Amino acid sequence: MHFSTREHLYGHRNLPPQSQTWTAPPPLFPGSAPVLARLGKPEPRGAALHEPTARWKVINNLQSVHHYDEREAHMICHIFQVKLLNECYNPAKMSITDRRIQHWEEAIQEVMGGTSNQDLATECYFLWKTTRLQHLTLTEETQKMLRELRKEFQLLLLTNGVAQIQREKIEACACQPYFDAIVVGGEQKEEKPASSIFHHCCELLGVQPEDCVMVGDSLDADIQGGLNAGLKATVWVNKTAMAPKDTSPVPHYIIPSVLDLPGLFCSLKDTSEDIKKVADISGMCETSTKESRTLACKGSC
Repeated sequence: MHFSTREHLYGHRNLPPQSQTWTAPPPLFPGSAPVLARLGKPEPRGAALHEPTARWKVINNLQSVHHYDEREAHMICHIFQVKLLNECYNPAKMSITDRRIQHWEEAIQEVMGGTSNQDLATECYFLWKTTRLQHLTLTEETQKMLRELRKEFQLLLLTNGVAQIQREKIEACACQPYFDAIVVGGEQKEEKPASSIFHHCCELLGVQPEDCVMVGDSLDADIQGGLNAGLKATVWVNKTAMAPKDTSPVPHYIIPSVLDLPGLFCSLKDTSEDIKKVADISGMCETSTKESRTLACKGSC
């Protein structure tokens, strides 16, 4: 998910060259502490911190209501999760709801054998889905940050994924009021990192790519996409402890939490006069847990 500015923001003249290789990240601006370059394996296709809660709800239901033993319930949920993370989805052949009910149906049959149980699979799917959406929210800190940023900047939310799934997430976390526009990759011809979807976002906000900044937590989708589209700068939100691989796209800036954006933007605004419009935030939905202060919702899961 993503952004843009209403007056002056990015366009910093002294951005590090895109070809720079980092062993340790440079300071964001003079006098600041270095930003830790941290890269872990991205959460696969939208897996978020609320996912274990949803699985436990299903496990408990299988045991307490349907009398499956603990091993069977855990195996069913594990197999479903594997199918979800390796999902191949063709909307022309099947709805996403039917596809995911099918995942549960196959998981149950693989563990229990015998005939398929579509009714139970449907029950598992909607319990899992409802629980995930109930736990999907913007933290108070994030809401406050977005309100403050929107006083100066246009904000656009961009996310990859199946339109139905992503729109349900957006509605669940009630983030619409914080953005000037929302773009879902599943509703476009191409998704991130294709430059076309970034250019579409710029057109919606009435800005040029060279006046825009991409902020995201995925090097391959968000940062590479911003570079492909020729945006002014890219900001990687990274909370893990490993440096980027040598083959990874190189962001202009690294911050450990999305909540560090106002400080970064303020520093760039103070040091450049030719800044124009667009901050782009990816995966803005967060769980309500205290550990989650970075981007959590991605992909189509």
